[in-house]
Amino acid sequence: MRADPSLRHSHSPARGSKKAPARGASRVVARPPLRERVSISWPSFSWQGFKRVSWPVLLVLFGYGSYELAQRVLPYADRPIARISVQGDLSYVSQQAVQQRMAPFIQASFFHVDIPGMQHSLEQMPWIARVEVRRVWPDQVQVHLEEQLPVARWGNEALLNNAGEAFAPDEVANYQHLPKLWGPRRAQHRVMQEYQMLSQILRPYGFSISRLEQREHGSWHLYTAQGMEIVLGSSHLIEKMRRFVVIYDKALKNKKDQVARVDLRYQQGLAVAWREPATPEAPAQAAQTL
Repeated sequence: MRADPSLRHSHSPARGSKKAPARGASRVVARPPLRERVSISWPSFSWQGFKRVSWPVLLVLFGYGSYELAQRVLPYADRPIARISVQGDLSYVSQQAVQQRMAPFIQASFFHVDIPGMQHSLEQMPWIARVEVRRVWPDQVQVHLEEQLPVARWGNEALLNNAGEAFAPDEVANYQHLPKLWGPRRAQHRVMQEYQMLSQILRPYGFSISRLEQREHGSWHLYTAQGMEIVLGSSHLIEKMRRFVVIYDKALKNKKDQVARVDLRYQQGLAVAWREPATPEAPAQAAQTL
């Protein structure tokens, strides 16, 4: 039996071609280079992490260096106080009294002088309202003083400044010419405010206040330097005073010397108490005496 030529050469590989791998056989894979097979793990570097670690260290070093530098330089820079400058218009306090208050403090050197203690000591002087103390390089202390501005008397033992703050200098008796204000304890601010507002209303009509009192039951009594008493009651003082000046300007101006007391404790109008007329015998007796 003759073999079929087509079958005999069907599995023959073509000339010049590579031999096909057998089925089921493993393929040979090329190995990578050694430098790729050996991996070296380097620590990762973070700039943010470095800054977080380095800043505290740098701050500690800077602080330590500053401290050491200060310790070495301070003995050469810390000089004795050579000059004291006192600024401010002083009318009631003498320069000598101020210097006596400052004397215990200026014995220290420039960096060791007790500025808060000096300021507190000066503020204890009755006529001193405000104090500012500061160092001026290299060896000077500068003091700025503001005196109290007495506006009125508070009772018989103290004075009031323009802010309604009470202070008690030794020479209160020398200020009897100031108006006298009085009221409950810790009422200085309220009484001063009412005094200032009532004075502004009365001043254009020729009146000045010599005494203003807030009594126990809250009633306000005002006395003018012209000898008139005005009773205002316990509320609406400004409205009542405005009512008074309107009626005064229309009906009482020409009789002001005869008015002893005006009562404004009414919703409408006012009540007037007149002075008693002088007796006619007084001038005759005076003439006979002459």
